[in-house]
Amino acid sequence: MSLDRVVKPKTRRAKRFIEQRGPKINENVKNAMLVKGGNASNLVTQALKDIYALKKPYCVLYKKKNMTRPFEDQTSLEFFSKKSDCSLFIFGSHNKKRPHNLIFGRMFDYHVLDMIELGVEKFVSLKDIKNCKCPEATKPMLIFAGDAFEINEDYRRLKNLFIDFFRGPDITGVRLAGLEHVLHFTAVDGKVFMRSYKVLLKKSGCRTPRIELEEMGPSFDFVMRRTHLASDDLYKLSMKRPKALMAKKKKNISHDTFGTQYGRIHMQKQDLGKLQTRKVKGLKKRRAEKTVDGEQKAKKIKQN
Repeated sequence: MSLDRVVKPKTRRAKRFIEQRGPKINENVKNAMLVKGGNASNLVTQALKDIYALKKPYCVLYKKKNMTRPFEDQTSLEFFSKKSDCSLFIFGSHNKKRPHNLIFGRMFDYHVLDMIELGVEKFVSLKDIKNCKCPEATKPMLIFAGDAFEINEDYRRLKNLFIDFFRGPDITGVRLAGLEHVLHFTAVDGKVFMRSYKVLLKKSGCRTPRIELEEMGPSFDFVMRRTHLASDDLYKLSMKRPKALMAKKKKNISHDTFGTQYGRIHMQKQDLGKLQTRKVKGLKKRRAEKTVDGEQKAKKIKQN
């Protein structure tokens, strides 16, 4: 059965379900699915559980093992993506050639857009660090350090993938007390270090509190292995925004470096002879001037 076939709803409930899955001007929060491979180690299984705890409730964890190889056959992942309505995924596997393996990827139109394979060299779980954790569905602050995220194309795409995966829902305002979770990514010496911190607001003796970071887990030491990146044309197509969301350019309005708004007004040429001025006795016309003006007006009328 083809996944691209057109399904006509028979009930109102089915119609609402299909409309919810269809494209929208303002898309929903991207959901992620965590899939375990056929030979997943205990480290990979626990890593998927910890990432699931960070990503909840916008995440689906598949507990059964799936015998598939994403870099060779992607049909099973695309099937699970359409079934669970997830555009992000992590596939965990383990073998002798590539031990403790995590594949981060994302979908476009329920087809694999790009994938990056990361090997876990060191892992510290959430349960191994005994301290307070952040509440569920806390939106994290993402910090990236390292020149590789700006120079290397693979690391630049990995940074974009991490932002897409952990960013959470779009918000219109920020509350200081709500900044509780920090995810820090560092790229150095061919490795990527991921650390998770809880933000502590402590008394400082003034209005602004003193900020401290306390590691809460999980923490990863990644090494990049294989990559499957989309072409530039396909990547550009996936980034296209609908016209309804594009900001309409306002004519004759400009801003300076300080954000001050300036407007340009177009007016017709003024006739200064008809300009109303202050009535002063010295500016009044005399009787002789009035008679001359009257005679000139009368001549013009006769000529016409």
